[in-house]
Amino acid sequence: MQFGRIRNRDVDGPGPTGHRATGPVGRRDMRLPRHATLGAVGALVVALLPAPAAAAADTGAVTVAAGRSLYAAAEGTRVPVDLSVSTSDGRPLAAAVTVRWATGSGTATPGADYTAASGTLTFPAGSPSGATRTVPVTLRADGAAETAETVPLTLAADGATVTTRPTVVVAAHGLPYLDRRLPVRRRVADLLGRMTLAEKIGQMTQAERAAVADDPSAVARWQLGSVLSGGGSTPASNTPAAWVEMVNGLQAQALSTRLQIPLIYGIDAVHGHGNVVGATVFPHNVGLGATRDPRLVERVGQATAAEVRATGIPWNFAPCLCVSRDERWGRSYESFGEDPALVVSMETIIDGLQGRLGDTDRVLATAKHYAGDGDTDYDEAVAAANEGKPWWEQKYPIDQGVTVTDRARFARIDLAPYLPAVRAHKVGSVMPSFSSVDWTEDGLGNPTKMHAHRELITDVLKGRLGFDGFLISDWEGIHQIPDPAEPTNAGLTAYKVRVGVNAGTDMFMEPNSAEQFEQLLLAEATAGRVPTARIDDAVRRILTKKFELGLFEHPYASADGVDQVGSAAHRAVGREAVAKSQVLLKNAGHALPLRRDASLYVAGRNADDLGNQAGGWTVTWQGVSGADAVPGTSILDGIRQVAPGARITYSADASAPTDGAQVGVVVVGETPYAEGYGDVGGPECGWCSVPQQEEKSLRLQPGDRAVVDKVCSTLPTCVVLVVSGRPQVLTDQLGEIDALVASWLPGSEGAGVADVLFGRRPFTGRLPVSWPRDEAQVPVNVGDADYRPLFPFGWGLRTGQGRDGLAAVAADRPQVRAALAPAGWNADGSLRDAPGVLDRLGRQLRAEHRDAALAEAILGVARDAAQAAVVRGSAPENWATLIADADHAQLTGDPVRAFTLLARAAI
Repeated sequence: MQFGRIRNRDVDGPGPTGHRATGPVGRRDMRLPRHATLGAVGALVVALLPAPAAAAADTGAVTVAAGRSLYAAAEGTRVPVDLSVSTSDGRPLAAAVTVRWATGSGTATPGADYTAASGTLTFPAGSPSGATRTVPVTLRADGAAETAETVPLTLAADGATVTTRPTVVVAAHGLPYLDRRLPVRRRVADLLGRMTLAEKIGQMTQAERAAVADDPSAVARWQLGSVLSGGGSTPASNTPAAWVEMVNGLQAQALSTRLQIPLIYGIDAVHGHGNVVGATVFPHNVGLGATRDPRLVERVGQATAAEVRATGIPWNFAPCLCVSRDERWGRSYESFGEDPALVVSMETIIDGLQGRLGDTDRVLATAKHYAGDGDTDYDEAVAAANEGKPWWEQKYPIDQGVTVTDRARFARIDLAPYLPAVRAHKVGSVMPSFSSVDWTEDGLGNPTKMHAHRELITDVLKGRLGFDGFLISDWEGIHQIPDPAEPTNAGLTAYKVRVGVNAGTDMFMEPNSAEQFEQLLLAEATAGRVPTARIDDAVRRILTKKFELGLFEHPYASADGVDQVGSAAHRAVGREAVAKSQVLLKNAGHALPLRRDASLYVAGRNADDLGNQAGGWTVTWQGVSGADAVPGTSILDGIRQVAPGARITYSADASAPTDGAQVGVVVVGETPYAEGYGDVGGPECGWCSVPQQEEKSLRLQPGDRAVVDKVCSTLPTCVVLVVSGRPQVLTDQLGEIDALVASWLPGSEGAGVADVLFGRRPFTGRLPVSWPRDEAQVPVNVGDADYRPLFPFGWGLRTGQGRDGLAAVAADRPQVRAALAPAGWNADGSLRDAPGVLDRLGRQLRAEHRDAALAEAILGVARDAAQAAVVRGSAPENWATLIADADHAQLTGDPVRAFTLLARAAI
């Protein structure tokens, strides 16, 4: 999603004076610092909505307030409404305060739905500030099925100011859609048939938290179907309990409407619940792709879901199923990799997030951004025009751009991840991309915005692929649809609303323009320009997921699970994911693993910076540099933890003396960014921390290069770790580096990096993207005709012994046992007789190629042999193509072809 208003991909954020150029940057950088059953008889629903504090007129000001603005209860119950008196100075009352109360005129009928009543209560002089009394409201039971009704209370006070006037909501009851025993399809049909057009449009509308925070009643007034938090949009106290309270307060407003359709709250938890301070921050997707471990990725999804749901949120705008084809893209780290087959293999994260919809520790997942967002063309002209301009006048050169392609290639590259996401993993929601598609079949120059693409949304996704969930637009996504009548209007128009809805999107993320969207859609539908059937289809899809999630039975979140956020168990999963994501690119002289009693010189700005190692989408939209950005373990902390016997000197800029050190560990790379602000040649984030304002590049920053040069030229052994969201070109420095590691953006658990540095775990990660030889080579991807990267897709040296994996699958396999004979192996675990060992393993694999464990073990040995041949200089000229194509073959279920390609590189 994109949180700032973008005009033709222009940047819109704070201007040079600190003011917003044309509006707030939006959800991604907002500078803002037990369950209940709707139809339960006799149960008081706890609607957590704190009363706003009133400003005292003077030191002795006295106020009277209800404990909550809304009290929901079933018919036939007696509702105690609590009233409290407070003094601005906290002292006892100097004089008595008398409160007159009465049931007022709402939608409920006196005598039938409730007993009309009135009275007075007095807080005597000397009552402590905060003293509370209750007044009763008696609800009657008439036995008829009814929608929810309201009973407001009028309050007046002598000697005090009334700040909150409460309303009692009589819960809807007896209606078929409230009957949990009925099939979801019937419940949806019953509810849909009762809804007005305005109520239906409300369900199609999503506002941002900040738009309703000061006036939560807007949720009911606009009849919103959803609210979201953008990056950095948090409750005043960013704690798990505060999130639960906030979400429940907004839910109370939704449940004050006549049909009591619960709100569904959404958030971007793209690498853990990053908006919440203290949550487990997992590696970004590019790192997860490097693990090649679908089961681990599923566990990451499950842990993320548990933490999101523990804060009261049932919907996650993740995962990104983009196929990143150009590392200049500022969102490339959100992709699992450059090969659609790798992305498909990582879709187990959807299973981890969703589980069975209705489980209280799972969430609705969102596949995004449909489709082609990672395959847009880089606009060299835009990048050139950006030079010399202030950042707020620059444009994105690739993010939100145009995918220029034919339909066959689009299906093979960009659409490929969505078929299994829909059919195999049953993803519940999909988000269209900001980008456009320009089909080459009909000539160039006529792109269509994905949010306006009826063919791809309705005909392909909902039709051919059979997607039965609902589509949520991206942040103000339809605002970018060009309006022929108002081409310079960057906001909403009737045309944009009509085109967006008719294209097939079901819910619309209108963070700050929800009411305007509803008014425009109501007018378009009333005029017949948006068919009723299209409205009903959208609402039916939304309601279905709300029922499947169990929101009608359990609309309120419990605070009982807040200790799940950042739990030790989840951090352990994160640490494992970090370790398995590390890719060893070079290891001359067996520099790694390190001795745990070594004398180390640790340098580099990313060694002890949790903000940099977490990346974008952490606490704020763009992330933030800094050692204390999030609770967690930096890489330096992890080194100290894993190797307590090591002698460590730390100098971020390598200015400290290196005397006595044996090994240099240099941790360099990028600072955080998100979306177009990470585009190479794009705008810098002018309102972010100073380190983040550096120009984005595929080369290490000059300061990083200087640290690498200084340390590597001084110490006998030099290990370089690159903490970044994408490859960094350092070909010219490779000769002075003994060991090179792609650490990606590991998140909060830096000890996972130390685990592999010191051999606590072996290096097993493989490149999810090709590592370019130079910047001019980009884009470079597996399958290219002329494929000569510095390190190919699938490259990754291992520090464990391949023999161990073979031994685990050798039982009853004579060829494997023969391959394990000592004569074929060197003492360090490398192959001595590669032709003989690989011949035996190849015969075994061809006989049992469907055995996944056997294939993984054999291919690991073959890959080790191929990479060893490359290192010693004996591999064929096309070794990069062979290794990359082998990884693709393995991902697409052809281990025999993968083995054949690796053997050709090895022998």
